[in-house]
Amino acid sequence: MAEITEILVIDDEPSMREFLSILLDKNGYATRAAANGAEALSLLRHRQFALIISDIRMPDLSGLALLENIKQQDLSIPVVLITAYASPEDAVLAMKNGAYDYLTKPFKVEDILSVVKAALGSRQEKIPANNLDSFAGIIGNSPEMLKIYDLIQRIGPTQANVLIYGESGTGKELVAQAIHQHSKVTANAFVPITCSAIPENLIESELFGHAKGSFTGAIANKTGLFELANHGSAFLDEIGELSPLIQTKLLRVLQEREFKKVGGTETIKVKVRIISATNKNLEEEVMAGRFREDLFYRLAVVPIRIPPLRERKGDVPLLVEHFLKKYAALFDKEVQQISSYALEVLLNYDFPGNVRELENIVERGVALESSNIILPESLTLSGHRPGRATGSGQEGENIPGVADELAFTMGLEQYVTDVEKRLIEKALARTKNSRMKAADLLKMSFRSFRHKAKKYNL
Repeated sequence: MAEITEILVIDDEPSMREFLSILLDKNGYATRAAANGAEALSLLRHRQFALIISDIRMPDLSGLALLENIKQQDLSIPVVLITAYASPEDAVLAMKNGAYDYLTKPFKVEDILSVVKAALGSRQEKIPANNLDSFAGIIGNSPEMLKIYDLIQRIGPTQANVLIYGESGTGKELVAQAIHQHSKVTANAFVPITCSAIPENLIESELFGHAKGSFTGAIANKTGLFELANHGSAFLDEIGELSPLIQTKLLRVLQEREFKKVGGTETIKVKVRIISATNKNLEEEVMAGRFREDLFYRLAVVPIRIPPLRERKGDVPLLVEHFLKKYAALFDKEVQQISSYALEVLLNYDFPGNVRELENIVERGVALESSNIILPESLTLSGHRPGRATGSGQEGENIPGVADELAFTMGLEQYVTDVEKRLIEKALARTKNSRMKAADLLKMSFRSFRHKAKKYNL
C-alpha cells in the first residue's frame, strides 16, 4: 500500500489557507485546502490524508465538531487545531476529543513545522486500530476504547494530571496504569491508594507519612504515598471521598510540590504525577460545596471518561474469551468456549457491575460448568441464572442453585441431554429450521448436528 503523505488544511480565511499551503509545500509536503468543514468532509470521503490542520472557529462546522467526525471515521489521522481565540475550555475539549495538538494564532513558522513533523511521525508509530484487541492490559477494540487508547498515548509522555471518570468496575486503575506505562517515568514507581478504604484519621498519614511519636501508635517513621511515588505516578482512587482538610493538604502538594509528614518538621520536595479516579460527578460535588473547585481544576487537567460496559457491548465477546482462558487455566478445566445462546444472554444484559461483574460471571460459569462449553444454566446475572423456570417448563430465570439441584435430581446425563435438546430446538427455531445455519450457530459440524437432531426426533 502506498504511503499517504498529503496534508489537508482547513480554514475559512483565504490568507491563512494560502500561507499554510505555501509553507508546507516549500518544506516538501503535498497539501490540499478546504474553505470550510463541509468541503473538508467531502474531500475526506474520497481521499486519504496523512495529517489534518484545521481552524476551530468556522461558520458552518466548528473545528471541534469536525474533529469528532474525523475521529469517528479514522482514529489514526492526527489532527492539529489552530485558533485566534484561545481558551482553556477549547484546549481541554480538543485534547479530550483526540486532537494531536492545539496552536494559537499567530504562531511561529518553526512551531507549526515542528508540530507537523511530530504528528506525521506519531501516525507511523501507531498500531492499526482494527488489529487492536488489547492495549496495556486493557481488553477491547470498540470505538469508545480506541479513543481512550489514543488519548493515553498522547498524554502519557506529558506530566499533566489526569482525572478518570467511570462507574465502579469499568477498569479505572487499568487506565491509570496504562498512562504510567506510556509516561517518561515508566521505570519509576506507580503507587495506588483507595481513598475510601482508609479511615479518615489515618488517610493523612498514608498520603504524607508520619514521624515517630507524632501520635499514639506511631512507633516508627512512616513513608507516605507521595514520597514513595516521587519521580513516578501516584494513583488516588475514589478521590471524591477525601475530607475538606485532606483536600486542602493535597492542593498544597499540587501547587508547591512539597509537604511535611504528620508530626514532622522537615519539608519534603516531590515531583509526582497525580492520576486520580472517581465514580462521582466531581463538578456536581464542587457545586454542592463538598469538593474544592481549585483542587478539581488541578486534578482534571486532562479528564478521561471510561464508558460503562453497556455502552460498549462490542467488547463483551473479547472480554469473555479473555476471562474464559484465564479461569479455565486457573481451575485446570477444559472449558474452551461459550455457547452462542449464553453469549447472547450476556450481550442482552446491562452489567450494573461492568467489567468486574462480567469477570465474576465468567469465573463462576467456568467453575460450575461440567462440559467443555459454558451453557446459559451456568451463568448467574445479578442473583439469577438464565434457564428453565422450575415447574413451568417455560423459558425463564432460575434462582442460583436450581440448575445444580435439577442435575442432582435427574442425574447428570439426563440433565445434559435435556439442555442439549432444548438448545438444538432453540437454534432451529432461530434459524427458521435451517439445519446448516443452526449447526453454525451452535458451532457444531453439520454431520454432528444432523446426528443429534435425529437422535432427539427434531
